[in-house]
Amino acid sequence: MTSPPRSAPTASRLFGRSRGAGAGPSGDDTAATGAGAGTATGTGSSARISLGRLFRAETANYFLLLGTTLFLVALGLVMVLSSSSVDSYLDDDGFFGGFWRQALYAGIGVPLMLVISRFPPTFWKRWALPLLAFGAILQLLVLVTPLGYEIGGNKNWLRIGAFTAQPSEALKVALIVWLGVFLARRIGAPNQTKQILMPIAIVGGGSIALVLAGGDLGTVIIMAGIVVGALFFAGVRLRILALPIVLGAIAAAVVAISSPNRLQRIEAFFSEDCTDYANSCWQIQHGYYAMANGGIFGVGLGNSKAKWSWLPAADNDFIFAIIGEELGLLGAIVVLALFILLAVSFVRIMHAQTEVFPRVVTGGILVWIIGQACVNIGVVLGVIPVLGVPLPLISSGGTALITSLVAIGIVLSFARQPARLPGEVADAATARPRRKRQPTR
Repeated sequence: MTSPPRSAPTASRLFGRSRGAGAGPSGDDTAATGAGAGTATGTGSSARISLGRLFRAETANYFLLLGTTLFLVALGLVMVLSSSSVDSYLDDDGFFGGFWRQALYAGIGVPLMLVISRFPPTFWKRWALPLLAFGAILQLLVLVTPLGYEIGGNKNWLRIGAFTAQPSEALKVALIVWLGVFLARRIGAPNQTKQILMPIAIVGGGSIALVLAGGDLGTVIIMAGIVVGALFFAGVRLRILALPIVLGAIAAAVVAISSPNRLQRIEAFFSEDCTDYANSCWQIQHGYYAMANGGIFGVGLGNSKAKWSWLPAADNDFIFAIIGEELGLLGAIVVLALFILLAVSFVRIMHAQTEVFPRVVTGGILVWIIGQACVNIGVVLGVIPVLGVPLPLISSGGTALITSLVAIGIVLSFARQPARLPGEVADAATARPRRKRQPTR
């Protein structure tokens, strides 16, 4: 007779004999103890499986995106410390006031990003519309309540006591997730103009209008780019996108010239020799001076002259000028290379997806973060007029940093597992389960 196969070692074999095996006069006690040992063994197996899932190796795209993001955040903390030290001291916060605030935001955003990277896509599909409604309500509070706070002519902040936040940043994330859910459901519609563009024009256009009512043209342009980018990555035909793009460009031009402040900055941008040096040309000219002063190797970390109240928003909109001054051309190239690497990681993750939802969401976040970085750097270099948008992951600002990290956390959740090809999914669905081999007796 063939002996039965050897069983796997149980907890009693690994850690010694159980209490029931050693005795007790009662056979019931022995059986009960054996059942308890079996339960403990099952619990231990479940714990080992859970820990294995928690610490299993992630994909290369996951670590590429995570590493690039953490490097940009760390670089941003260093540059915020350098560029904000003088203004923080003048505001009676000490030299490290701005740095500690930004470090607190990073300390909230990075763990939140890692937690969100564990969320399944079904979570975002379920909560997309409530999140968008919540973001719209927060933006309405800015516009119609005394909680709205105006900075530099833009009423786009919410202030409660000493706490300030920018709801439009959260509205970006909610809009991207909603676009992914909506387009995943409607992309196969025969009439794309009626069944796709019209609902997006109502919901997406309404969200953009709420931000535009506060006067923040820079954020409006980024949000419009997000909508167009989501439609493009979803596969909407280009001839259908042509009309919304043209109408959006006309609307942006009308809004730009409707504000005296924005019109003054546009005129200063197009004038060859800016004569209003003390007002509209002050910021952009001192940005040029900072970049030119840096040369190839820079003046050294912390040795900027422009941050001594010469360059407005040195730690925010014009932090790239401080990077060019202190770290030189080489430092500026490193920052550009990091954003290029970030874009490459987004594209790799997007191409690895087989479903519309993660592809559209990743594409929308790509347009947001990389597009905003291009706009910010273009403003500092004098390629486009001053729009007032920060450099993602580097500029100071809690709401912008946390929401950017949340968005990247969503993309990380898509990159955690390698995508299966459609043929592999079909093969797995049609494959017959194998029968367990019965031991011979």
